[in-house]
Amino acid sequence: MKRLQPHTGLQIDGFTLGEKLHQGGFASIWEVSHPAHDLPMVMKVPTIMDGYDGPTIVGFEVEQMILSRLSGPHVPGVVGHGDFATLPYLAIERIDGGSLYVRFKAAPLPLPDLVDLAARMAAALHAVHKQGVIHFDLKPDNFLQRPSGEVVLIDYGLSRHEALPDLLDEEFTIPMGTFPYIAPEQYLRQRKDLRSDIYALGAMMYELATGGMPFGQPHSLKEVRKRLWRDPVPPRLLRPELPEWLQEVILRAMEVDPARRYQSAAQLMYDLQNPVQVRLTARGRRAVVQSWGQIWRQWRKMRGVRRFAEPPAMGTQIARAPILMVAVDLSPDQEKLSKALLTSVKRMLSIEPDARVAVVNVIKGSRLGLDPTTDAEGNNLHVSRLLGLRSWAEGLELPEGLLTFTVLEGVDPGQVLIDHAAHAQVDHILMGARGHSGTRRFLGSVSAQVVAEAACSVTVIRLPDTPAAPPERHDPEIWR
Repeated sequence: MKRLQPHTGLQIDGFTLGEKLHQGGFASIWEVSHPAHDLPMVMKVPTIMDGYDGPTIVGFEVEQMILSRLSGPHVPGVVGHGDFATLPYLAIERIDGGSLYVRFKAAPLPLPDLVDLAARMAAALHAVHKQGVIHFDLKPDNFLQRPSGEVVLIDYGLSRHEALPDLLDEEFTIPMGTFPYIAPEQYLRQRKDLRSDIYALGAMMYELATGGMPFGQPHSLKEVRKRLWRDPVPPRLLRPELPEWLQEVILRAMEVDPARRYQSAAQLMYDLQNPVQVRLTARGRRAVVQSWGQIWRQWRKMRGVRRFAEPPAMGTQIARAPILMVAVDLSPDQEKLSKALLTSVKRMLSIEPDARVAVVNVIKGSRLGLDPTTDAEGNNLHVSRLLGLRSWAEGLELPEGLLTFTVLEGVDPGQVLIDHAAHAQVDHILMGARGHSGTRRFLGSVSAQVVAEAACSVTVIRLPDTPAAPPERHDPEIWR
């Protein structure tokens, strides 16, 4: 059967093509409807030239395979697809919030807008990584957003799924990607490292912060190769009002060696959400451009490099860099439980040494009519709780950059912990469970509530002689 050409009014597999919305170099996007689906949809049709068009064909097949395996709010839902025998297409959910490309055209952004947008982009990337996919072509055009604010990642033609054959690696011998954002290891044709996406995200954060791309607009692979030994101009030299912590985050994401970058997008997002606790190094304080002597020494070091260290499997990479939230009860009568919790955290860190540990405590709001910010002696509760958390964590012996302390507040401590874990993309919660009185036996406990409702793994530490409490309800007074 002769392959169809897309046009307004064409009907295929029940879909009717409407207006053409976009014509790109590799595909066209059409408004589309279907009597069985009442949601807004678009159809993506690859642009196949006369003769062999290998990259377009393989890339479209890759996208069809990968996108159909992804789910959640950070990817468009797939409604249908067609093969190359008649008309290759992907019919997908239409995302009405628009492209982030418009926001990039307005860069540099005010600091609060920049941080919020970058954190939402990192959340979307982490959601895709957790499903076994490395994107390999992150750029502003490939980020959309829903009206509700969630960022959606599109265009998986250059991607890799850990459970599928890497057709692009098998078929082509040149690096693929968008040159302003491509990671150094992609130039070296390494296609197994999720940290390549973190580099690209760092390059986009640089653009949002300064209004310019870190390496300009390279047009050849020879120019891309230079980033093996060239550093970008420090963002604060281009925009002095930027804080040092943000420069630290951006330049860490763009480290040449993947091992020196953030190990997950969730960890990058956590630093964006907790800027006060970002550990500053020479990166964040850098105030001069790379000298010719430094460039020459770095060139000598990197000129013979053919590959970086092989990364572990994607699932292992994610598992080795989790965000671990530890909810610590600082009540004086819970000292034994706090010590047992600390011992458990140490054991977990021996298995997952790259974990980011977020230590939290909850101040119960509306404490029987008292000022929720002070104790009975008038001392600031937030300050005293932060000092208590830092004292508790001294035995962890973690680098400061992998350890944060947060005092939360709310009427319902269990819900506060659940909401904070969801917001921070926490992978695992550790918390203690108090002994229970008759009241707690009837009401249940905060730990039971968190176990029942949190979207991540939860480990509850209990002293050996402490019986378990039933999980029906929660006690809002358990965190004082």
